[in-house]
Amino acid sequence: MSVEAQPLDPKPLDPGVIETLKGITTATLTTVLLKKGLRNVWLRGAKPLKAGQPRIVGRAFTLRFVPAREDLATPESWASPKSTRGAIEAMPAGCIAVVDAMGVKDAGIFGDILCARMQKRGVAALVTDGVVRDVAGVLGTGLPVWCDGYAAPPSVAGLTFVDWQEPIACGGVAVFPNDIIVVDDDGAVLIPQALLDAVLPLAVEQERQEAWIMGEIDAGVPLPGLYPPNEATKARYEASKKK
Repeated sequence: MSVEAQPLDPKPLDPGVIETLKGITTATLTTVLLKKGLRNVWLRGAKPLKAGQPRIVGRAFTLRFVPAREDLATPESWASPKSTRGAIEAMPAGCIAVVDAMGVKDAGIFGDILCARMQKRGVAALVTDGVVRDVAGVLGTGLPVWCDGYAAPPSVAGLTFVDWQEPIACGGVAVFPNDIIVVDDDGAVLIPQALLDAVLPLAVEQERQEAWIMGEIDAGVPLPGLYPPNEATKARYEASKKK
Protein backbone atom coordinates (compact mmCIF):
# COMPACT_ATOMS: atom_id res chain seq x y z
CA MET A 1 0.00 0.00 0.00
CA SER A 2 1.35 3.41 -0.90
CA VAL A 3 1.92 6.20 1.59
CA GLU A 4 -0.95 8.14 0.03
CA ALA A 5 -3.36 5.26 0.59
CA GLN A 6 -2.50 4.81 4.24
CA PRO A 7 -5.22 6.06 6.63
CA LEU A 8 -4.55 9.33 8.40
CA ASP A 9 -6.23 10.29 11.64
CA PRO A 10 -9.95 10.61 10.78
CA LYS A 11 -10.96 11.99 14.16
CA PRO A 12 -8.96 14.95 15.45
CA LEU A 13 -9.18 15.06 19.22
CA ASP A 14 -11.31 17.90 20.55
CA PRO A 15 -9.10 20.68 21.98
CA GLY A 16 -11.30 20.82 25.08
CA VAL A 17 -10.75 17.12 25.71
CA ILE A 18 -7.00 17.61 25.35
CA GLU A 19 -6.96 20.46 27.86
CA THR A 20 -9.07 18.50 30.33
CA LEU A 21 -6.85 15.42 30.12
CA LYS A 22 -3.73 17.55 30.54
CA GLY A 23 -5.02 18.23 34.04
CA ILE A 24 -5.45 14.56 34.93
CA THR A 25 -2.56 12.33 35.95
CA THR A 26 -1.95 8.94 34.41
CA ALA A 27 -2.19 7.53 37.93
CA THR A 28 -5.75 8.84 38.22
CA LEU A 29 -6.62 7.48 34.78
CA THR A 30 -5.45 3.98 35.70
CA THR A 31 -7.67 4.11 38.80
CA VAL A 32 -10.71 5.26 36.84
CA LEU A 33 -10.12 2.67 34.12
CA LEU A 34 -9.70 -0.02 36.78
CA LYS A 35 -13.15 0.89 38.10
CA LYS A 36 -14.38 0.38 34.52
CA GLY A 37 -12.85 -3.10 34.49
CA LEU A 38 -9.69 -2.30 32.50
CA ARG A 39 -6.52 -3.40 34.29
CA ASN A 40 -4.05 -3.46 31.40
CA VAL A 41 -3.74 0.13 30.15
CA TRP A 42 -0.24 1.20 31.32
CA LEU A 43 2.40 0.67 28.61
CA ARG A 44 5.33 -1.15 30.20
CA GLY A 45 8.77 0.19 29.41
CA ALA A 46 7.57 3.57 28.13
CA LYS A 47 9.42 5.96 30.45
CA PRO A 48 10.20 9.65 29.88
CA LEU A 49 13.52 10.01 28.10
CA LYS A 50 13.98 13.41 29.75
CA ALA A 51 12.87 14.53 33.19
CA GLY A 52 10.28 17.27 33.31
CA GLN A 53 8.52 16.54 30.04
CA PRO A 54 4.98 17.95 30.05
CA ARG A 55 1.85 15.84 30.24
CA ILE A 56 0.82 15.22 26.63
CA VAL A 57 -2.45 13.96 25.17
CA GLY A 58 -3.13 12.70 21.65
CA ARG A 59 -4.59 9.99 19.51
CA ALA A 60 -2.41 6.95 18.85
CA PHE A 61 -0.74 6.58 15.47
CA THR A 62 0.55 3.03 15.58
CA LEU A 63 3.69 1.46 14.11
CA ARG A 64 4.70 -2.20 14.34
CA PHE A 65 7.99 -4.06 14.24
CA VAL A 66 8.53 -7.84 14.21
CA PRO A 67 11.76 -9.76 14.81
CA ALA A 68 14.58 -9.08 12.37
CA ARG A 69 14.75 -11.32 9.32
CA GLU A 70 17.96 -11.04 7.35
CA ASP A 71 16.37 -10.72 3.91
CA LEU A 72 14.04 -7.95 5.08
CA ALA A 73 15.81 -6.04 7.84
CA THR A 74 18.45 -4.29 5.75
CA PRO A 75 19.60 -0.69 5.36
CA GLU A 76 18.08 -0.83 1.86
CA SER A 77 14.64 -1.37 3.42
CA TRP A 78 14.73 2.21 4.73
CA ALA A 79 14.04 3.42 1.15
CA SER A 80 10.92 1.25 0.77
CA PRO A 81 7.49 2.96 0.67
CA LYS A 82 6.54 0.72 3.58
CA SER A 83 9.15 1.93 6.00
CA THR A 84 9.44 4.02 9.12
CA ARG A 85 10.13 6.95 6.78
CA GLY A 86 6.84 6.38 4.97
CA ALA A 87 5.00 6.06 8.28
CA ILE A 88 6.37 9.37 9.54
CA GLU A 89 5.14 11.14 6.41
CA ALA A 90 1.64 9.80 7.13
CA MET A 91 1.53 11.03 10.73
CA PRO A 92 -0.99 13.83 11.30
CA ALA A 93 -0.12 16.80 13.48
CA GLY A 94 -1.07 16.28 17.11
CA CYS A 95 -0.87 12.49 17.06
CA ILE A 96 1.24 10.43 19.44
CA ALA A 97 3.35 7.86 17.60
CA VAL A 98 3.05 4.56 19.48
CA VAL A 99 5.61 1.99 18.37
CA ASP A 100 5.52 -1.74 19.06
CA ALA A 101 9.20 -2.69 19.27
CA MET A 102 8.54 -5.89 21.26
CA GLY A 103 10.62 -4.57 24.14
CA VAL A 104 13.85 -4.97 22.15
CA LYS A 105 16.56 -2.92 23.85
CA ASP A 106 19.59 -3.41 21.60
CA ALA A 107 18.30 -1.75 18.41
CA GLY A 108 17.16 1.87 18.30
CA ILE A 109 13.90 2.29 16.41
CA PHE A 110 14.42 6.01 15.65
CA GLY A 111 17.34 8.40 15.78
CA ASP A 112 17.77 12.14 15.65
CA ILE A 113 16.92 12.62 11.96
CA LEU A 114 13.61 10.74 12.13
CA CYS A 115 12.66 12.41 15.39
CA ALA A 116 13.51 15.81 13.91
CA ARG A 117 11.14 15.12 11.00
CA MET A 118 8.40 14.03 13.40
CA GLN A 119 8.85 17.21 15.39
CA LYS A 120 8.67 19.25 12.18
CA ARG A 121 5.41 17.52 11.21
CA GLY A 122 3.84 18.44 14.53
CA VAL A 123 3.80 14.99 16.11
CA ALA A 124 3.05 15.48 19.81
CA ALA A 125 5.22 12.67 21.20
CA LEU A 126 6.87 9.31 20.56
CA VAL A 127 5.98 6.37 22.80
CA THR A 128 7.58 2.93 22.53
CA ASP A 129 8.44 -0.16 24.54
CA GLY A 130 11.77 -0.17 22.69
CA VAL A 131 14.70 2.25 22.61
CA VAL A 132 15.99 5.15 20.55
CA ARG A 133 19.48 5.90 19.22
CA ASP A 134 21.47 9.12 18.80
CA VAL A 135 20.10 10.06 22.20
CA ALA A 136 21.79 13.46 22.42
CA GLY A 137 20.45 14.37 19.01
CA VAL A 138 16.98 13.07 19.83
CA LEU A 139 16.88 15.23 22.93
CA GLY A 140 18.04 18.15 20.81
CA THR A 141 15.04 17.84 18.46
CA GLY A 142 12.65 18.80 21.25
CA LEU A 143 10.36 15.85 20.44
CA PRO A 144 9.03 14.44 23.75
CA VAL A 145 9.92 10.74 23.94
CA TRP A 146 8.80 7.92 26.23
CA CYS A 147 10.91 4.79 25.72
CA ASP A 148 12.89 2.09 27.53
CA GLY A 149 16.33 3.61 27.06
CA TYR A 150 18.76 3.98 24.19
CA ALA A 151 21.18 1.93 22.13
CA ALA A 152 23.64 2.63 19.32
CA PRO A 153 22.64 -0.05 16.75
CA PRO A 154 19.95 0.80 14.16
CA SER A 155 16.52 -0.81 14.08
CA VAL A 156 17.45 -3.36 11.39
CA ALA A 157 20.03 -4.86 13.77
CA GLY A 158 17.19 -6.45 15.69
CA LEU A 159 13.83 -5.56 14.13
CA THR A 160 11.87 -5.62 10.88
CA PHE A 161 9.40 -2.80 10.29
CA VAL A 162 6.02 -4.12 9.13
CA ASP A 163 3.33 -1.45 8.86
CA TRP A 164 1.49 1.43 10.45
CA GLN A 165 -2.03 2.30 11.57
CA GLU A 166 -2.97 -1.22 12.58
CA PRO A 167 -3.55 -2.81 16.01
CA ILE A 168 -0.32 -3.35 17.92
CA ALA A 169 0.93 -4.64 21.27
CA CYS A 170 3.07 -1.97 22.92
CA GLY A 171 4.38 -2.64 26.40
CA GLY A 172 1.94 -5.53 26.70
CA VAL A 173 -1.08 -3.32 25.96
CA ALA A 174 -3.37 -3.65 22.93
CA VAL A 175 -3.29 -0.30 21.13
CA PHE A 176 -5.61 0.49 18.23
CA PRO A 177 -5.24 3.48 15.91
CA ASN A 178 -7.01 6.53 17.37
CA ASP A 179 -7.09 5.28 20.95
CA ILE A 180 -6.24 8.13 23.31
CA ILE A 181 -2.78 8.20 24.87
CA VAL A 182 -1.83 10.27 27.92
CA VAL A 183 1.82 10.48 28.97
CA ASP A 184 3.46 12.06 32.00
CA ASP A 185 6.17 11.31 34.58
CA ASP A 186 4.49 8.01 35.49
CA GLY A 187 4.55 6.72 31.91
CA ALA A 188 1.96 6.16 29.19
CA VAL A 189 -1.69 5.21 29.68
CA LEU A 190 -4.24 4.25 27.04
CA ILE A 191 -7.91 5.24 27.05
CA PRO A 192 -9.91 3.17 24.53
CA GLN A 193 -11.55 5.67 22.21
CA ALA A 194 -14.97 4.09 22.77
CA LEU A 195 -14.70 4.77 26.53
CA LEU A 196 -13.47 8.37 26.36
CA ASP A 197 -16.84 10.01 27.01
CA ALA A 198 -17.48 7.75 30.01
CA VAL A 199 -13.98 8.10 31.49
CA LEU A 200 -13.56 11.86 31.17
CA PRO A 201 -16.11 13.09 33.75
CA LEU A 202 -15.13 10.34 36.19
CA ALA A 203 -11.47 11.29 35.92
CA VAL A 204 -12.23 14.97 36.48
CA GLU A 205 -14.26 14.12 39.59
CA GLN A 206 -11.55 11.75 40.86
CA GLU A 207 -8.93 14.51 40.62
CA ARG A 208 -11.23 16.96 42.38
CA GLN A 209 -12.00 14.56 45.21
CA GLU A 210 -8.33 13.64 45.72
CA ALA A 211 -7.37 17.31 45.82
CA TRP A 212 -9.96 17.81 48.57
CA ILE A 213 -8.61 14.76 50.43
CA MET A 214 -5.09 16.21 50.26
CA GLY A 215 -6.48 19.34 51.89
CA GLU A 216 -7.91 17.20 54.67
CA ILE A 217 -4.54 15.48 55.10
CA ASP A 218 -2.88 18.89 55.40
CA ALA A 219 -5.44 19.73 58.08
CA GLY A 220 -4.40 16.67 60.10
CA VAL A 221 -7.33 14.35 59.35
CA PRO A 222 -6.31 10.66 59.81
CA LEU A 223 -6.56 8.23 56.90
CA PRO A 224 -9.17 5.73 58.20
CA GLY A 225 -12.50 6.79 56.75
CA LEU A 226 -10.85 9.52 54.70
CA TYR A 227 -9.09 7.51 52.01
CA PRO A 228 -11.04 5.69 50.78
CA PRO A 229 -13.84 7.94 51.99
CA ASN A 230 -16.59 6.51 54.15
CA GLU A 231 -20.16 7.81 53.99
CA ALA A 232 -19.51 10.63 56.45
CA THR A 233 -16.46 11.78 54.50
CA LYS A 234 -18.38 11.60 51.24
CA ALA A 235 -21.08 13.78 52.76
CA ARG A 236 -18.50 16.36 53.88
CA TYR A 237 -16.95 16.32 50.44
CA GLU A 238 -20.28 16.85 48.71
CA ALA A 239 -21.03 19.71 51.07
CA SER A 240 -17.67 21.32 50.22
CA LYS A 241 -18.61 21.36 46.55
CA LYS A 242 -21.58 23.58 47.32
CA LYS A 243 -19.58 26.26 49.08
